Amino acid sequence: MSRAELVETFKTFPDRFARHARAATTRASVAGEWGPSEIGRHLIAVEREVWWTRFASILEEDEPHWHWMEPGLEPSLDRATLDEVLARHAEVRAHSVAILGSFDEAAWAHTGTHDTYGVLDVVGLLRIVTDHDAEHLASLTERDPWASSI
Repeated sequence: MSRAELVETFKTFPDRFARHARAATTRASVAGEWGPSEIGRHLIAVEREVWWTRFASILEEDEPHWHWMEPGLEPSLDRATLDEVLARHAEVRAHSVAILGSFDEAAWAHTGTHDTYGVLDVVGLLRIVTDHDAEHLASLTERDPWASSI
């Protein structure tokens, strides 16, 4: 996938996630599994705690080093409706897209090292983000997570 395609996939994920999350509310949830709202809250926490931090560090530090992080649920949304969670997810992703939009060619070439994934540039980070998105989208449906419609 080209950088432009990767950015577009990253940018448009909240709409795909929202469609599948709303559809998933009509199915019985599996005991012990996160439902659509919890997955959305997790994605928000990951965006803020992992991706915003890594995008900043890749610009501000020489060869940053990242450890595995797996945030739980965004705590500020304990009582939020699914629509409120989805709106917040779209907002935080739009902020991430704006961050990427501010990168010049030199910024895209910066690298850091992840304990698990090794040396990554910004495209490498985006591949991890989109894989993480796809995993959570797939948990809502048995369809292709990148399908354009439900």
